[in-house]
Amino acid sequence: MKRMMAVVLSMTLVGSGIAAQAQQGAGTATTAKSVRKKTVAKTSGPAISDQLNEMKQSIDAQQQQIKQLTDLVQSRDQKIQQLEQRLDQGQAAAAQAQTKADTAAAQAAEQGQTVTALKNDVSDLKTTATNSALTLQEAQKSMKEAESPLAIHYKGITVTPGGFLAAETVYRNRALASEATNFNSLNFPGAGQNKISEFYGSGRQSRISMLAEGKFSDVKFAGYYEADFLSAAVTSNNNQTNSYALRQRQVWGQAAFKNGVTFTGGQMWTLVTETRKGVDNRTEALPMTIDPNYTVGFSFARQWGLRLAKNFHNRFWLAAALENPQTTFAASGNANNFAFGSVGAGGSLYNNVNANYSFNAMPDVIVKAAFEPGFGHYEIFGILSRFRDRVYPCVDFVSTSSLCTAAGATAITGAYNASKNGGGLGANGRITVAKHVEFGLHALYGNGVGRYSASGLPDATVNADGTLAPLRSYQGLATLEFHYPRIDVYFNGGEDYSGRRYQINPARPTTTVGYGAPTFSDAGCYTETPPSAGSGFGFGSISCSGNTQRTIQGTFGFWIKLRNGPKGRLQFGPQYSYVVRDAWTGTGATAGTLVAPHGIVNMLYTSFRYYLP
Repeated sequence: MKRMMAVVLSMTLVGSGIAAQAQQGAGTATTAKSVRKKTVAKTSGPAISDQLNEMKQSIDAQQQQIKQLTDLVQSRDQKIQQLEQRLDQGQAAAAQAQTKADTAAAQAAEQGQTVTALKNDVSDLKTTATNSALTLQEAQKSMKEAESPLAIHYKGITVTPGGFLAAETVYRNRALASEATNFNSLNFPGAGQNKISEFYGSGRQSRISMLAEGKFSDVKFAGYYEADFLSAAVTSNNNQTNSYALRQRQVWGQAAFKNGVTFTGGQMWTLVTETRKGVDNRTEALPMTIDPNYTVGFSFARQWGLRLAKNFHNRFWLAAALENPQTTFAASGNANNFAFGSVGAGGSLYNNVNANYSFNAMPDVIVKAAFEPGFGHYEIFGILSRFRDRVYPCVDFVSTSSLCTAAGATAITGAYNASKNGGGLGANGRITVAKHVEFGLHALYGNGVGRYSASGLPDATVNADGTLAPLRSYQGLATLEFHYPRIDVYFNGGEDYSGRRYQINPARPTTTVGYGAPTFSDAGCYTETPPSAGSGFGFGSISCSGNTQRTIQGTFGFWIKLRNGPKGRLQFGPQYSYVVRDAWTGTGATAGTLVAPHGIVNMLYTSFRYYLP
């Protein structure tokens, strides 16, 4: 378009020059005609050659102007062409940029759509992955529950099984014919059993348990059952089948209310036994020993009880319990002028062979307060017991009682029931000294509390008149434990003590009645005698009153946790114990001499256990 305009302009300029030249020629011709006419008319003008020269010069000048104009047009055309080229290049660049911009915009739009689609896909994938993970977790949970459920849900009740399987051994350098150590029966030097060692292997401590729980709006119900095989039936033996009976350890039910009040009833650990959390059942702080009788200094019983407890903001607890009583008894020199129980009535499912049952006046009353101020666990408690027997004064007091010398008096004349109160005070404390170190102390002191000791000390003896006399007793235990993920180490040191109590029988001035009297004969405590039976299963008996004054035990052991996880716990542990039994001083084999017998035993236990998860 621009080129065409330039050509038209050039043609216009050329045309203008030619037109001017033609006008001049026309003028000249007219002039020439006029001149000729005038010449003809009048005179002749300039010569024709001169006129032609002038015309040639004029044409040369016009051509020169045309050439200059042409050069100007060409220069302008070149500039216009350069401008057009630049414009074309700019337009091409702009077009290319626009194309790129359009392409980029299209790509951006496409990418935006792709990103949006990807976001939607990612969101869908996340949702799918979450759903898949939840489904997988539910499936895994279902598989785990189907494979090894932590609890079984049945009609709204959660049932949790528990317990462990045990393979254990015991070695003693002095025989006791016992799996659990009867600390109050350690042999004195004169016993033949004291000259021989013993080894036993057993799985009888294997334990089974079951916890059932149900929740309502304001109360939680629970029931717990626990048993092992540390019981001997009439047919039980170690000869072939080792068929020992299942033994009831704990069977109780509980109602726990949201206001912190808990009521528990059944057979359980006594409230005297230390707990690790408040006064809660199943948190008892038991020594980490293998011996089924635990350790000297530990106060415990598993017996029937009704317990009422109140939790005050998980800092302070109060509890009171009524628990089954049972009088344990020991005496020497006494007459047959009293009775307080008998062997069990077999038809009523009590043991009528080798177990004594006292006829109890009332249950033991135990109260406890527990504190957890933020640095340890502390307890104080008290026990009230009542002892009762039937006294027959005319059996041994004929010479001193007018009632017994009256006409018609017999051995049962004047028989009456006599009662005595007993009880004690105790305390427990347990604190974590360092991250892995735990230190505990226990003490119980009182009259008539011997049966709560691990040694099984007597609660009472008897006076000369046949009335029961509670014995002063104390129990103390110190524990030091180190707890790590793979190993637990423990040290225990304890003592059980029973005081002496005796009096002279006024009907027999040479006879002393009671417990631990210095006139009791301990002459045979150091003299071995031959067996009295020919079966080979009976060592000789010795003449030794041997009333226990104290038992002392030191124990060291550890548990190695070979495996511990959701499939259960596998652990192994050895335990060493050194036990001493001291008797009250009595008369020796030589007149006027006194001896204080004591027995010593070294014990090594091992245990291999698998605990259910």
